[in-house]
Amino acid sequence: MEQINLKDMATQVRRDIVRMVHAVQSGHPGGSLGCADFLTAMYFSVMDRKPGFDMDGRDEDLFFLSNGHISPVFYSVLARSGYFPVSELATFRKLNTRLQGHPATHEHLPGVRIASGSLGQGMSVACGAALAKKLNKDTHLVYSLHGDGEMQEGQNWEAMMFAAHHKADNLISVIDYNGQQIDGPTNLVMNLGSLGDKFAAFGWEVLEMNGNDMDDILRVMKVAKAATGKGKPICILMHTVMGKGVSFMEGTHEWHGIAPSDKQLEEALSQLQTSGLADY
Repeated sequence: MEQINLKDMATQVRRDIVRMVHAVQSGHPGGSLGCADFLTAMYFSVMDRKPGFDMDGRDEDLFFLSNGHISPVFYSVLARSGYFPVSELATFRKLNTRLQGHPATHEHLPGVRIASGSLGQGMSVACGAALAKKLNKDTHLVYSLHGDGEMQEGQNWEAMMFAAHHKADNLISVIDYNGQQIDGPTNLVMNLGSLGDKFAAFGWEVLEMNGNDMDDILRVMKVAKAATGKGKPICILMHTVMGKGVSFMEGTHEWHGIAPSDKQLEEALSQLQTSGLADY
């Protein structure tokens, strides 16, 4: 794969996010912006993936997006890493698009393996994929991404027990730990307590990283990979800032699911400058 500047690409992904959401005055910019660095690192550096796309995903790493409302960042990264034309980002949330508000599979969009957005289901799917790889003697890894507010869903805790019991030690689940959800701060909506202690008590290996620091992401993902194959699934608590990169969106749940105005878009793009990359 051609070498790219990961930080520059993450900034371009952020430009895509605010433009996509603005164009249809609909979507979820806050969490998308916060996860731009992580998903850029995953698709351009961390994961061992094949050119093209097939649903079986044999002999390559797999990624499952559980918090599907952050589809703008997912679509941008998929397009810019070669799964479908970047120009298709202009169809986001429009009639007859493959780029629906939450990722879906019936239109066969390359890169999307599950319909997501009904929160709490992604870890269960990732567990199944991880065990399938073991049955197939496929040594590649399975990754999943979840919101911290999403961890309030009970199905996650069943999946956590299942993964530990079945020694799914080829699974790395990342929690976007930004402390915000649609109705407010997570500690006010339903306090998660010490999420790391909970995962550890369920039998997982727990790591933490700064999800808005590209160097720290690459370092911790390397540590996580090294920890696979040792009998425990791995959880990474990824500390991010909701709305990262756009000053007036940062750190508040208010930008979870609203679109910027024309003036706000102009201000956001002025803060997100890249060197050489182009908008769709």
